[in-house]
Amino acid sequence: MNKSLVKDALILAVITLVAGILLGIVYEITKDPIAKAQEAATQAAYETVFSTADSFAPVEGFDSEAASSYVHEQGYADDDILACLTANDKDGNVLGYVITVVSHAGYGGDITFSIGITNEGVLNGYSITDISETAGLGMKAKEEGFSSQFVNKALGIFEVTKTSPASDSEIQAISGATITSKAMTYGIDAGIAYYQSLVGGASNE
Repeated sequence: MNKSLVKDALILAVITLVAGILLGIVYEITKDPIAKAQEAATQAAYETVFSTADSFAPVEGFDSEAASSYVHEQGYADDDILACLTANDKDGNVLGYVITVVSHAGYGGDITFSIGITNEGVLNGYSITDISETAGLGMKAKEEGFSSQFVNKALGIFEVTKTSPASDSEIQAISGATITSKAMTYGIDAGIAYYQSLVGGASNE
């Protein structure tokens, strides 16, 4: 009986070791293509929310932790600021900013997206790079029916409504996906709050 147990344990150990080695090999093979795909998706998001820009550059001194702490203090505890870049023309002049936000309030988990805001204080819209919401419901956040409500909007504090919007600051929720709608809307509000801290000279230290 003891010999059988030892034999089974050895077999299990070998299987575990082989599986670990194979997983390591797969990771090494796929990590670069995955990273390149993620980088391409991020760049595409920047270009979507700031189509008039010729290039993008990280804002000097940007600190994600400090930026996130700032928006938390403004009441957006479910949102973090992951990145902030300038959107530049061909001569390097700054046209506005691209801010990447992650909302932790999604129904299916985190939602990561970028927003573009011009120097004139106009929201160009958003582009989602990571979302796991319910198909046919929350995933409609990627569709024009919902996202178009944020295009070419003057900055303000946006609120979600289940009825037809009565003002430009109201965003009509996706039917059956109010949680997703709020996650996106308040995440955008968080991004706007951070943008206003930049142009208003507030410190993000």
